[in-house]
Amino acid sequence: MVRKYLRLIIAGILLLGSIALIVYSSVALGVWGILLSGLFVLVHFKNEKNLAAFYFVRKNKFEKAAGVLAKVKHPEAMIKSQEAYFYYLSGLVESQRNNSSKAEKHFKKALNTGLRLKTDQAVAKLNLSGIYLSQRNKKLSSYYLREAKKLDKQKMLSAQIKEIEAMMKRI
Repeated sequence: MVRKYLRLIIAGILLLGSIALIVYSSVALGVWGILLSGLFVLVHFKNEKNLAAFYFVRKNKFEKAAGVLAKVKHPEAMIKSQEAYFYYLSGLVESQRNNSSKAEKHFKKALNTGLRLKTDQAVAKLNLSGIYLSQRNKKLSSYYLREAKKLDKQKMLSAQIKEIEAMMKRI
């Protein structure tokens, strides 16, 4: 439990030291200390391995993303939102590897843990819909497709939704 908050403790100590530097001696070093403590706070809420994996997923370098995610030993030790995005990214990587059983498990765990953004929830449910459609489970596939439609407010996934609906009609 303490490991989760170690970065915040370090940030607090740095902030106090920076304030002391500003008050008693060097303003420039104090400002740099405040910036450094802000970096520790940012890294507490945004895990650096998740950020690197997001970067590689956006660049379609799924093997590098898998390598970065493999370095995380205990995802359950992360903050809940970080843990959810770890499983979300793992699901995306496994779905690109055509490993649908692992991808399904990761997407479900991401949804249960709590993805923050509605679009990410919609992508996860759309992927689950595709996985269940490939397993010929039309009932679960249509359920997750309806859920994805509800969450897709900006219509960013409309092409993928139409594609899955077309595939569903063929089955």
